[in-house]
Amino acid sequence: MTKPERTGKPDARRAIGIHGESEAAGYLLDKGYLLLDRNWRCRSGELDIVAKLESTIVIVEVRTRRAGGRFGTAVESVDARKQLQVRSTAEVYLSMNKLHGIRIRFDVIAITLAQSGREPDAYEVVELRHVEAAF
Repeated sequence: MTKPERTGKPDARRAIGIHGESEAAGYLLDKGYLLLDRNWRCRSGELDIVAKLESTIVIVEVRTRRAGGRFGTAVESVDARKQLQVRSTAEVYLSMNKLHGIRIRFDVIAITLAQSGREPDAYEVVELRHVEAAF
């Protein structure tokens, strides 16, 4: 089996996701959150953002969509299967970091981007929705 050739162009979906996560991180910092980790990975999955607000650990799932997309809203994409995966990954994170008995909350930040100008990788945020205690 051969691997597909790389064309040198960045994957547009990945670029949009990275842009959305950066926007979400900046938003959280502006709101007084302390960022503990970004894109933390283990065998069970990935946590987009792990933050702390006062005495609460906040696990943030970031979903980014382009304006006018056909696949539903970003918030709707965090279905029961994704929630279970995020929860199980959070358990590993908390255990590995010895964060036992601490309050935890699961948030979703949904970002809608529109292309800005003629550059293919230039986007602007048209909506940022922060759903606290989403699941």
